[in-house]
Amino acid sequence: MKSIKVYHYDAFSKIPNKGNPAGVVLNGDELTDAEMEEIAFKVGFNETSFPVKSEVADLKIRFFTPCHEMNLCGHATMATLFALKTKGLLGDKTDIIIETRAGILPIKINTTVDNEIFITMKQATPLFEEFKGSKKDLANSIGLKQEDLDDDLPVLFGSTGVWTLLVPIKELETFEKMKPDNKKFPTVLKEMPKASVHPFCMETYDSSANMHARHFSSPYSGTIEDVVTGTASGVMGAYYAKYITNNFKEPLNLVVEQGHEIDKDGRVMVQVSKSKDNYDIEITGNAVYVKEFDVLLEN
Repeated sequence: MKSIKVYHYDAFSKIPNKGNPAGVVLNGDELTDAEMEEIAFKVGFNETSFPVKSEVADLKIRFFTPCHEMNLCGHATMATLFALKTKGLLGDKTDIIIETRAGILPIKINTTVDNEIFITMKQATPLFEEFKGSKKDLANSIGLKQEDLDDDLPVLFGSTGVWTLLVPIKELETFEKMKPDNKKFPTVLKEMPKASVHPFCMETYDSSANMHARHFSSPYSGTIEDVVTGTASGVMGAYYAKYITNNFKEPLNLVVEQGHEIDKDGRVMVQVSKSKDNYDIEITGNAVYVKEFDVLLEN
């Protein structure tokens, strides 16, 4: 048996056991792909990350769900960089470049006078694709009726590194009623059967937030719900700029809240700037150390 140290951090919160949990494994260069997948499966979090050496950036981060590798993960990026920074493994660097399967992304690390660490990551160029499926079936797949959807806004696939289906909802109280049947997603999301589902609305619990959301995982990931989702929050920023308020002073600063329904609320700060015919998207968040534990690998 081989013992692997896993560090548990919660991202997009500074309160342990709130926000989104991620496992961070610091000796990724010593592990095979199969071992990384086994570790992620045994950890059981939506994502476990493995910082490794890169030939084109300061470091590379690999992200694994319990069932497969992901191109990018916002909350696990926050957790990884917070871990590396607080353990002194980044030195005095405040600007770094990370390599991911979604591309090469710049990161800024800001430490406040109170020694709080905030991490800003640029995401991939936002992309949108039309959802052509049944809105009735879509609503049913998350335990709702079609009339719960907000017909004033489009249902769209969106990505700033990972594809998700953005589903506008009329009222905040509807989010408590949601019950995802993740196994139904591939038949409903025929254009992108491996996408996740991200319902959101303009009503919020926190008056300083701009949007509220939940995030239901693709059935291929091995998880049901993601607590606070960095990549989906980023593409929500682009959606907001394009479909909700296309006349704004730059930068557009938004706050997305998520996780309240499962008592693990967190917040993602999203910054949107115009870039030629598209947008530049950055998200900012924090993280907090929770605990460390060992995972045993079978040889």
